[in-house]
Amino acid sequence: MARRFGRRARRLRVRAARCAAAGVAALLAATTLAGTPLQAPAAAAPDREPSAPARHSVSVPSAGPFDPAKLRATLDATHDAGMHGLFSSVRDGRTRWDGASGVADVRVERPVTPNMRHRVGSITKTFMATAILQQVEKGRIDLDAPVNDYLPGLVPAMAGEQVTVRMLLNHTSGIGDYMAWAFPSLRELSPRSLEDHRFRSVPPEQLVKWGLAAPRTGIPGERWSYSNTNYIIAGLLLEKVTRTKAETYISRNVIAKAGLRNTYFPSSPWVFGPHSRMYESLYQQVDPPRDYSTFDMSWAWTAGALVSTNRDLNRFYRRLLTGHLIGEEALVQMKHAVAVKDAEGNFLMNYGLGLYALSLPCGTFWGHDGVVFGAAAQTLSSEDGSRQMSIALNLTKYQQLDAQGIPAPHPVDNALAAYAVEALCGGQVATQSAVADRPVRLLPLQSVRPVS
Repeated sequence: MARRFGRRARRLRVRAARCAAAGVAALLAATTLAGTPLQAPAAAAPDREPSAPARHSVSVPSAGPFDPAKLRATLDATHDAGMHGLFSSVRDGRTRWDGASGVADVRVERPVTPNMRHRVGSITKTFMATAILQQVEKGRIDLDAPVNDYLPGLVPAMAGEQVTVRMLLNHTSGIGDYMAWAFPSLRELSPRSLEDHRFRSVPPEQLVKWGLAAPRTGIPGERWSYSNTNYIIAGLLLEKVTRTKAETYISRNVIAKAGLRNTYFPSSPWVFGPHSRMYESLYQQVDPPRDYSTFDMSWAWTAGALVSTNRDLNRFYRRLLTGHLIGEEALVQMKHAVAVKDAEGNFLMNYGLGLYALSLPCGTFWGHDGVVFGAAAQTLSSEDGSRQMSIALNLTKYQQLDAQGIPAPHPVDNALAAYAVEALCGGQVATQSAVADRPVRLLPLQSVRPVS
């Protein structure tokens, strides 16, 4: 067991036990909800007439630990702040609330509905990391073994001997991202490459070549730097050790095992089933925003191609965090995280193996976010999987870029964060770990890789 998980396994188990004890003590000591820097926008619109097509909500049952009226108001406020359409599923124990606000098609004003299918982007990485950890448990993969042990020659020179499987999954490999090579016009904030390559099929080996051609971000293990290339290599590694297509393995051993009914790797450019159009603004350079709901997703593969629903995402993370997809020791490894900061040095999150921890006023929540052209998603769960929120957005890169090329704050961001705090912290007390002057930022990965 020690070899399969590397030399860190015993040390991480001890650390996890101590942290759990400290977290319980902090929760018991908290008595009031600490002031949060986020507030629902003052202009949050009240509910419209019941017949209005752009507002949908379902509460099962109607009474619960969160306030459905506040969820409704903050969800609507995000739409009113400029989001075309968004839909969400919130859960606390056996209580669930599903809501939607806005339109799925701006031309005909077709409304979004709570259970639409959606491209979830880099949330795929949690599924991918789960699959790798299942193979670690079987003894077929060692997290601290070099990539070249499994894929000889794929990563050339010394890097192939220095980059480990763990470094791929926690983004400390130093390998660059392939996005600017796959879609060159993004460097100029132009959608030309998106139009040219909407129906292009790209083999994963080509994605790896592009990523290895990109400038390295550091020596292996030196620093955290987000790169989709890491998870394409991980997909090839999974195929090598299982002798099965990565999509097939994940579908059988992760998606089916979690009991998900509406989650799949697309085999064509189209999303099947009820879904929204997906509008890309490219930091306000595409006006009006253009629909990219039809797109060949081979460019994202095991780094970000999945289609899912909010309910499926909540179920997946609940099953993952409660030990139904990987065992306790593997989950400890998955949660062993490195601190991530934005370009200005502000703390964003702790990133583990395809899973990150985000601090909210009422505690720490685990999950991931994802953005592809026109579609964004965020999912967060409490450590025991009892309190959850997943949300999907159909307008991306709606902000402007500042002088440093980082997305500037937009009213949608503040409204979205206010909704998340209501969904995950409503009816709860603050923990001592909550930092009163630290703003909550959803979709934190977009603060560290603005053009991807």
